Amino acid sequence: MFMKAIIKLSLGLCGLVLLAGCEDKVDHSKIRQDGFVYCDQGRPSTFNPQLVDGGITVESIAPQIFDTLLTLNSGTHQPVPNLAKSWQVDKTGTEYTFYLRQGVQFQTTDWFTPTRTLNADDVVFSFNRIIDPNNPFHQVGGSVYPWFAGIDFANLVQSVEAVDKLTVKFTLSRPDNSFLSNISTAHAPIYSAEYAGNLLFSDKKLDIDTLPVGTGPFYLDEYQVADLVRLKRHDNYWRGPVQMSQVVFDISHRGAGALAKLLRNECDVLNSPISSQIPVILEEDSVVLQAKPAMNVAFVAMNTQHRALSDARVRKALNLAINRDNILEAVYFGSGEKAYSLLPPSSWAHQKDAVQVRYDRNYAMALLREAGYAHGLELTMAVPLEPRVYNPSPRKTAELIQANFADIGITLNLLTDDRVDRQELSNIESVDMLLTGWVGNTGDPDNYLRPLLSCTSKREGLNLSMWCNDDFDFILDLALEVNQPRYRLNLYRQAQNILNEEVPVLPIAHGQKYQAHNENLTGFRTSPFNAQPFDQVVRLK
Repeated sequence: MFMKAIIKLSLGLCGLVLLAGCEDKVDHSKIRQDGFVYCDQGRPSTFNPQLVDGGITVESIAPQIFDTLLTLNSGTHQPVPNLAKSWQVDKTGTEYTFYLRQGVQFQTTDWFTPTRTLNADDVVFSFNRIIDPNNPFHQVGGSVYPWFAGIDFANLVQSVEAVDKLTVKFTLSRPDNSFLSNISTAHAPIYSAEYAGNLLFSDKKLDIDTLPVGTGPFYLDEYQVADLVRLKRHDNYWRGPVQMSQVVFDISHRGAGALAKLLRNECDVLNSPISSQIPVILEEDSVVLQAKPAMNVAFVAMNTQHRALSDARVRKALNLAINRDNILEAVYFGSGEKAYSLLPPSSWAHQKDAVQVRYDRNYAMALLREAGYAHGLELTMAVPLEPRVYNPSPRKTAELIQANFADIGITLNLLTDDRVDRQELSNIESVDMLLTGWVGNTGDPDNYLRPLLSCTSKREGLNLSMWCNDDFDFILDLALEVNQPRYRLNLYRQAQNILNEEVPVLPIAHGQKYQAHNENLTGFRTSPFNAQPFDQVVRLK
């Protein structure tokens, strides 16, 4: 068993009552009069970013509907004020007090009309839903909060209390240097406690995730399954009304189909075009291509409970057998970077170990002989086919790895799957490896190492390699408690040294994030993490 089964997070979005009719045609010319069409490569399984660890909900839609207490500066990666105008931390590093902005309005929709502005109760509800099993909304959506489970958030946060109407106090069980960054991500939206109370009273708790209400610049107006998501302007947005009255997320096509729509002017924006499409886009004078810093990694997770893969010598052999230069050339078209670690090069703790991560066929074969597999080995690898920013062509990547393994006598059987949800893929039984990846939500090294490889993440069923190392976990925990940057850096280097020795995952490459948009649109803000709010986007006359 690759890992324990995880409840599928499909929340019945196809039953959304505000459908305008699944056969309606999108009038792009009408949309462009007061908005724009945004083509994305994925489809939402929920509108609640708490319930997923990646995908279109977190990366594109949630930043438009919701606000968070803090946000991350795109340059320094440090937390800055947002709904919380300021905060303070006590001397123990375990009490965080946030002071909220006054007068922040929630969205008015067809299903909810707020009677008050944002207050501390909303913050308390939003986080208690995650950490408190007795919260009436905790079980809604299957009580699976994968991103938070991966960072052990429920055990970190002991309580969230309203000190007064505009003051909230978080009490932690231990100091944690990544806490502020983690609550600055799109995974930590602030919901309306008043709206939740109405749904609880009317016994419609599921609506909180399918009919969302936030304080962001746009509110959900319409959802047509496998077709579009329409957002409308929030006129009472606390930063001031935005220029565009609507944004339509076109989710009807993927890959080449989305590019064709951009070239036919049926899309104004194409998010994350794959590397092979870049030359075509560059030939279009009317299209602006923006490159964003890469905070992601493609890797192969190995089932370390497998008989052969439980041997670190075999895992090292597989690591040495992969020709990453060929993958960069054939899949990333020179736009990616070779991964020497799970941490991307822009991470302050990135460590380049060209000795451990290199192409060395002869050494790989020697390690296999030493481990008792001189006559070969047969393995399986699950391969999602959905292009992602960290892997523009998973099938091509898998085929190149398959050829590399064949060159050292290993037969690799590929199991392809259209699904992109890491949790759904992890349900596949009898799989030895999984070609996957990770998009960083913060600049902190803990955001990569803990969710992917910690013992806690393994217990939660999210550590795809099923690897657990107490020394590794001890270093991660210590790195969150020490204050001196040089000590933290040294600890994360030690953690990466353990990974290079144990090799529970095979880092492949870091992808470059692109966005293409029509030249008459401006105001898109770049970030190494998720999409930024579209509150500054305007159409030039």
